[in-house]
Amino acid sequence: MKKYLIAGLSILSFSCQKQIETYDLKISSVGIIDIQHNQVIPDQTILINDDRIIKVIATDKTGSFEGKQEIDGTDLFIMPGLWDNHVHFGGAEYIDENEQLLPLYLSLGVTSVRDAAGDISLDVLKWRTEIQSGQRLGPELYTSGPKLEGKGSIWAGDLEIETEEELELALDSLQQLQVDFIKITDNALQPDLFLKAVKESSSRGWSVSAHIPDQLELFDLADAGLTTIEHLGYITRIKADSEAETLKNLEKLRDLGTGIVPTLLISDNIAYWEPGKFEQDTMLDYLGPKLKESYSWRIERLKNDSPESRQNRVESFETTTEMLPLIQQSGMKIYAGTDAGYLNSYDYPGWAIHLELEKMVQYGLTPQQALTASVINGPSYFKLDSYGSVSAGKIANLLILKANPLEDIKNTRAIESVIFKGDVFDRNTLNLIQKEIKDWVDEKEKSIQ
Repeated sequence: MKKYLIAGLSILSFSCQKQIETYDLKISSVGIIDIQHNQVIPDQTILINDDRIIKVIATDKTGSFEGKQEIDGTDLFIMPGLWDNHVHFGGAEYIDENEQLLPLYLSLGVTSVRDAAGDISLDVLKWRTEIQSGQRLGPELYTSGPKLEGKGSIWAGDLEIETEEELELALDSLQQLQVDFIKITDNALQPDLFLKAVKESSSRGWSVSAHIPDQLELFDLADAGLTTIEHLGYITRIKADSEAETLKNLEKLRDLGTGIVPTLLISDNIAYWEPGKFEQDTMLDYLGPKLKESYSWRIERLKNDSPESRQNRVESFETTTEMLPLIQQSGMKIYAGTDAGYLNSYDYPGWAIHLELEKMVQYGLTPQQALTASVINGPSYFKLDSYGSVSAGKIANLLILKANPLEDIKNTRAIESVIFKGDVFDRNTLNLIQKEIKDWVDEKEKSIQ
């Protein structure tokens, strides 16, 4: 009898022991940046399998969990990867230089980008597939493909239309390409067809992004299904005589479902440009020679401006930025995007989003509001619910930081590691990626001398 009792107690003791659960990645003792609630949740452990966060629990309860790979997050912070919601890939004669931007984005903490059209759309669509399948290193790509424009557009690569029949054919072709959203600009497209393009694109289920023609009312475009106004300057036309009336106009746009991508940085670069301001920037070392050369077209024009013109640029920019706090107050969605890429002078891919967030705070947003514009509103544009927070079920696109960006927005720069779809790129690896890009640029520049 005693023998059976001892055996029974042994079985009971074994069954009461906690089974060790093993995960692909365990990040322990880290502070979670809870952007939605503007707080840090201290001393948490994050458990990841494949590309998903499986569990998030307090560190003192994690004795029964281990990781094939483990990160000690003591004194560190973790947040979702950054979204740059307005970038451009372009320059058909230097596609290879655009390709180098993909790992550059990732190495600088940008895990998702929204490509707002260029002249190499088929290449971008191919890169999107290759990144999704793990064949290419780079951020998740969401692209409009070629944008809609009128006949004789000044921009290469556009789908040029001048009839409703051509509009339908263009949208059919974009559906075949499986683009993620529609981009429409106002260089040559007739206003009535522009409005029709917004309606038809929206009716097919796409989010719609646009520059705004002078001849059309913003409210009509919003009512037709416009999701985002690209660039802050276009919204100043609804500024009323009083701040209260302006706020009502913004609230009307909010209620119609229209948001805005301010792209403050490129406007700041232009407004405050002066000779020698950017030429020593170290980020230029990571950009190919042709891409850098594309910056010159705007700079050459600025060089000829009179002092009065320069002062007007500054005053116009500063007046425009006064709208930003009102837009935030109205509840309109603000999306953080930079216009980074070719042509847009000294608007550096990957680095620009950090500076854009800083500009947002400079001109009236809190760090929490600026971060929301990037990592929460970015995925919401595509109705994606698997991003935007460090919580169970979310995609494991994450930044581990040495300092808290809710206290100082510049702390988004303090990157210790990037996690992309569950894969860890520590600081040494990120440095190596950047060195390889810089070496590639050096070789390219030598080859054309």
